[in-house]
Order: sequence, then C-alpha cells, then structure tokens
Amino acid sequence: MLEQILALGVFIALFAVGAIRGVHIGVLMLVGAAGTGLLLTDMTVDDIVAEFPLSIMVLLAGVTYFFAIAQENGTVDRIIDWALEKVGSSALLLPAVFFLITAGIASMGAPLAGLVMMPVGMQVARKYGVDYALMGLAICFAIGAGGFAPTSLYGIVTYSTAHDAGIGLSPFLLFGIAVGVYLVMLVVAYLMYGRSLFSRRGSTQRAGSLAEAGAGGTVTAGGSGARISRGSASATQAAFGEDDEDEALFDSSSTSASAESAPFTGVQVLTVILMIALIGSVVVLAALGQEPDIGLLCFLFGAVLALVDPKTGKAALPKIDWSTVLLVGGIITFVGVLQTMGAVDLLGEGAKAIGSPLISAFVLCVVGGLVSAFASTTGILAALVPLALPLIAAGGVPGWALIAALGVCSAVVDVSPFSTLGATVVATAPGDEKSRLTAILVKFGMSMVVIGPVVLVGGLVLPAMIF
Repeated sequence: MLEQILALGVFIALFAVGAIRGVHIGVLMLVGAAGTGLLLTDMTVDDIVAEFPLSIMVLLAGVTYFFAIAQENGTVDRIIDWALEKVGSSALLLPAVFFLITAGIASMGAPLAGLVMMPVGMQVARKYGVDYALMGLAICFAIGAGGFAPTSLYGIVTYSTAHDAGIGLSPFLLFGIAVGVYLVMLVVAYLMYGRSLFSRRGSTQRAGSLAEAGAGGTVTAGGSGARISRGSASATQAAFGEDDEDEALFDSSSTSASAESAPFTGVQVLTVILMIALIGSVVVLAALGQEPDIGLLCFLFGAVLALVDPKTGKAALPKIDWSTVLLVGGIITFVGVLQTMGAVDLLGEGAKAIGSPLISAFVLCVVGGLVSAFASTTGILAALVPLALPLIAAGGVPGWALIAALGVCSAVVDVSPFSTLGATVVATAPGDEKSRLTAILVKFGMSMVVIGPVVLVGGLVLPAMIF
C-alpha cells in the first residue's frame, strides 16, 4: 500500500508543481510515469510507453490539423463574418447569437478558439447596452458547449477515455447533455443580467452610423437593422474607448468594404463542403452502429485540402495542437502506471468506504469542478475520468452517466476569473467594469463547484441509477 500512496502523492505533486512553476504538466507526467513505473514497480520502459494513448493522439492531431487548414485558408473568418452580418439590432438576441456563433467555433477542435469572439462581443455589448456580464457569460458558456462536440477537445478527451475503459458513452449524448446544461445556464444569465433587455426588445440601442465591434470589425446601425462585421484583425488588438463617443477607425471606403464580406473562394467553398461531410459522416456511421474514427476522417479531408492548396496545408502543420496531445498523453500514461500498480483500485476502495455510490459520485464531481476552476480543464478530464473507473466498477453507478456528469462539472466552473475564459472576460471589459465582473465571475464560477454536481448528479446520475 505504501507504494500506491507514494505514487498518488507524486501524481498530485506534479500537478501542483506544474501549475505553480508554469511548467508543461504533460512533460512532468511523462517523466513522473517513467520514474514511478521503474522505481516502484517491475514495469519496463516498453510497458510504460505502451500506456501512451495513441488513439487519442491521432484524434486530437487529425481534428486540429483539419480545422487549422480551415482557419489558414480563411474559411472560419468568412463563416463568422457571414453569420455576424445576418445579426439584427435587437439587443435582446445578441447574447444568444454570440452563443451560437462561438459554440460553432469552439466545436472546431480547440474550444479556446472561441475566445476570438470575446472582444467582439464586449464591444457590441457596449454599443447596444447589453450587460457585460451577460455577454461574457454567454460566450464562455458557448465555448464550453462547443468544446464537448464530438469534434472538439473536451468531448474527445472525455468520450475517448471512457471508450478506452470499456464504458459506452456516446459522443453525441455527451454533447447533448453539455449543450442542455449550458443552455439552462444561459437562460439563468439572461434572468440575472438581461431583464432590462426584455423591455426594449426590437429597439435599436444607441444606434450610430458607425461603431467599432472589436477585433477590427464594425457595427453599422440604421434603417431596418444593424450589420455586425468581425473584420480581419486579430481579436487581441481590440481596445475600448474611454468615453461613450463612437470613433470611426476606418475611412469611409474601408468601412464600406468591410461591411460586406467578400464572397467565398473556391477553396473555402470546398472547405465548407468537407466540414459538412465530416459531420454527416460521423452521424451516418454512428447511426449504422459503426464507430467512426474522427481523427482519420479529419486527416482524410485535410489531405484533400492540402492537395488542392499545398501552401495552406503546409502552414497548418505547425498548428496541430501538440501541446494538448502531450498534456493528455502524459497524464493518461501516468494514470496507466497507477492502474498497473493498483493505486487506482486503492482509490476505489476509498470510494466504497464512503458507503453511498451517489455520495461518492457527488464528491468526485465537486473535486473535479474545484480543481478545474484553477487548473487546465483538459488535464482534469484526462486525470479524473480514469480515476472514476473504480467507482463504476464497484457497481451502482452507471458509467456513462458519471463520466458525462464529471466532464461537464469540470467545465462549467471555467467562468471563474482564475481560469482562461473568465480572465479573458475581465481583460476585454472596460476598466470601470473589471472589478464588478471579477466579483460576478468569482461568485458564478465558485457556485458552479457545488451547483454543477447537485444538478448533474441529481438530474443525470440518480435517474440513471434508478431506471
């Protein structure tokens, strides 16, 4: 037992050291897995390396490669511009529209790619009188919802880890659960911070002939509605004025050009077709009872685009998310070593000692949410999903329900200002709003540490146990 406890201590210590020192946790975990396996067990180097999740590596690399090409050839920007131009001037609908657009972006492999919409959304909120908290929360919720898509990081890590452990969790069911939870959270945010918008539905708020929408974009209001254009500048370049006067950052000719998106090029049309084909292939294969390999499908479609446009295909290669591959791979490798030496079973015995599988599931979800509020959500998912297996093996808790609840509970806390999403909300808000938003996000994020497990364990795990 001493070896198992020591190994678990090393595992926890590496998480803490990596977070405090800013060292890549995946690197530390690979080294820790090797040291623990060689010194505390009779595992060989080949045994340790065999624990590295190659299937997840192919999945993550394929997805991020395909969507990196879509970003490099401008397809993603064109889709965003087209969608924003369809937005009317109803302030009431703007947070919901940004939720939909951001969720679409976040579903394209890397959830944090949706952060490109944060500066845009905050500027639009200023121009149309939308509470910054409502707009920021809507975009954060969208990133979480889109992140659990079968083609995005949170979903890939969660259902792939469950699948490797023999747990039948459908990626579409996981996605549906996440979307449902975040939509409820969006409604709650509307009720908390958007009640004033209902009284001015359909009216154009603080209309002007030209207003900056952030990220180099524009808001053009007038006549029957408004058009919002994202523009092509980096979202990190967005800035807020010190007063309420709208300043035109472009001359009339450049403004006119940016108000209407350029038409899709041939390569971009092909990219959109392949995006639709990817989604269609996954849905059809799943409906036929097959297990589609999304990573290989993405490499296939990425190869087609690379043959059509070799320059873009080459430029996308460095954008494969190798950092996440290493993070997830390192953690899962260490967890594999822990499983081999019986440390995970030791945790299972501790869970049994609690007496109630339902309480054990609740405690596990609380721990996942609490740690994720201050650390990498992806890393927490990769670590806690395997550690939940003993509880599932003990019986009484449906595996698919617990893994889905654990995954979503680890993500709903990301609105905390201690996480990347919450910190971006505060960073892109005007100076006089930062302290207020920080307080709101602390309360909202920390409350999700408890509310998330209560809702998901009570509304998902408990019914699954009964029925």
